[in-house]
Amino acid sequence: MYTTLISADQLQALRASGAALQVFDCSFDLAQADAGQAMYAQSHVEGALYADLGRDLSGHSVCVSGGGRHPLPPREVFAKWPSRMGLDQGMQVVVYDRQGVNFCGRLWWMLKWLGHDAVAVLDGGLQAWAAQGGALASGDSSNSANSMPLSLAKGTFTAGAAKVALVDADTVLHRLGRPSQTLVDARATPRFRGEVEPLDPVAGHIPGALSRPFGQNLTPDGLFKPAAVLRAEFEALLGQRPAHSVVHYCGSGVSALPNLLAMEHAGLGGSALFAGSWSAWCSDPSRPVAKG
Repeated sequence: MYTTLISADQLQALRASGAALQVFDCSFDLAQADAGQAMYAQSHVEGALYADLGRDLSGHSVCVSGGGRHPLPPREVFAKWPSRMGLDQGMQVVVYDRQGVNFCGRLWWMLKWLGHDAVAVLDGGLQAWAAQGGALASGDSSNSANSMPLSLAKGTFTAGAAKVALVDADTVLHRLGRPSQTLVDARATPRFRGEVEPLDPVAGHIPGALSRPFGQNLTPDGLFKPAAVLRAEFEALLGQRPAHSVVHYCGSGVSALPNLLAMEHAGLGGSALFAGSWSAWCSDPSRPVAKG
């Protein structure tokens, strides 16, 4: 069972073994909502389904308290999605994108949130798969999550106890400045410092947060750094703060997840996600903001 990362070679071997498996393409573009679907249609891992950040992995009329630009759907609402997509209990799931793990971590985390442990991120994404000669397909038709693929029978998936921790803005505010909470901000350094803010109405960061841009987890070829290297980097960042005190956030709760995944891969488990992230935090002018 793969629970954090899976290499292109390992996925090849898993497919060849005939193991129960489902792959999801989570490619997305924040500037063009439909671009991810077009990327998927152009090229994707053979047999993969498309999971759209906006339509499938975010809340709409009802969402988890705290909101933000990509609000989580309520757990009981999202719990219907995996079985609708043909997932069975214990089935291995592999997720990927082509944007440096910027988006597929969302589905990785959300399935963990539903208690499904057998879900892993394809290390290096579609680029690594193609480089290894992995089978590719094109076209869209019914092969996407938002169009309910008719070729799939409804799965046996049922939600279990969450395997990841979720916190909201009120909890973050209540614990602000306490040693029980270590905030780690995954946004680019200029956004963390408050020098620029292209997406949200307020610039800056949550007071006391540490900066760890999510791209720092990857090597120049787009693969995650070795676990020992990641562990050393996060331990240097955290100092004496324990891993279980970490709460990850970013702009909207999506690009924080590569940091959470990297810590899990490095053996530093137990950190939590503030899903509303900066977009939810700064929506209330009474909450403090830091710059620099």
